[in-house]
Amino acid sequence: MKIYSYNVNGIRSALQKGFFEWVKQSDANVICIQETKAQPHQIPSHLFTEAGYFSYWFSAEKKGYSGVGILTKIKPDNVCYGMGIDKYDVEGRVIRVDIGDLSILNVYHPSGTMGEVRQTFKMQWLEDFLEYTRELRKTKSNLIISGDFNICHKPIDIHDPIRNANTSGFLPEEREWMSKFINDGFIDSFRYFNKEPHNYTWWSFRAGARARNLGWRIDYNMVAQHLEKKMKNAAIYPNVFYSDHCPISLEITI
Repeated sequence: MKIYSYNVNGIRSALQKGFFEWVKQSDANVICIQETKAQPHQIPSHLFTEAGYFSYWFSAEKKGYSGVGILTKIKPDNVCYGMGIDKYDVEGRVIRVDIGDLSILNVYHPSGTMGEVRQTFKMQWLEDFLEYTRELRKTKSNLIISGDFNICHKPIDIHDPIRNANTSGFLPEEREWMSKFINDGFIDSFRYFNKEPHNYTWWSFRAGARARNLGWRIDYNMVAQHLEKKMKNAAIYPNVFYSDHCPISLEITI
């Protein structure tokens, strides 16, 4: 199975730029999409149906904001929308599909870049998300968590760790949470296969950051530790340009 994760920064905008053609040409079994910025009725799901995908969407109540979705060529046995916590679920940040014994959870973590209130919200979310995944793994142990975590874990994951040391997305407390999350029983699949620097998944639109590869690695496919031997490969695709992010992939046997 090949699982992609992609923050499209507005699915309607991405579709205008050629995102659907990429979907058709991809070898993806499952595509986890973040930041759809659309309500389900605004997404042309029939296109994805024609391409052989079942599609499921969980949107924010606020229009043009947040939202996640999953495209899958394998009809899931179960689809779960949200975390069951209202203050988070109104923002449309979590959707999960269960396919046989495998569970794929798509998440769009909050950003703290809009100020102290949202940074506080983000830190509370992170703690609650960790508890949520602990409970989930009691019944869904074969868990893959894909999505935009809005955090660079280590200095290798950001182009300028010194100047960004006090920037949301690379704060010490956020990085500490990432370590705690991984140590709780997950594998950062890309770093499992690739230890090289200068591999990023997001670039600012400003100052030609992408052309100069001044990026951040904030998108992850996290795999439950006991599935280690089933992982075959993980990759980043910086030359896919339908968003300020790029897609990432995980290959795993099921």
